[in-house]
Amino acid sequence: MPVPAIGGLGAVANVAPTGYLTDALEPGRADGGASFGVSLASAVDGLTAAQQKSSTLAVQAVTGDLQDIHDYTIAATEAQVALELTAAVRNKAVDAFTEIMRMQA
Repeated sequence: MPVPAIGGLGAVANVAPTGYLTDALEPGRADGGASFGVSLASAVDGLTAAQQKSSTLAVQAVTGDLQDIHDYTIAATEAQVALELTAAVRNKAVDAFTEIMRMQA
């Protein structure tokens, strides 16, 4: 009995790319990694913006000015996921640095 293959994420209509790392994913770039630095800085800026939006909506929710509580819930979840991703990337970078230093010793 043949099993059909699973389609890629491109086939899913509801999944959209974030756009954070579009510069870093271009093949053939010869700018010495500057695009990665720019992409990393823009990702951190996106994290800051998400946290500010979440804080603003939290204040509106507490004061009773927020019309739809779902907006705050979504913004808070987005900020939490972005922060967890940033912490995971930082931890992997520290682990990689530690491994490189161990290889040199």
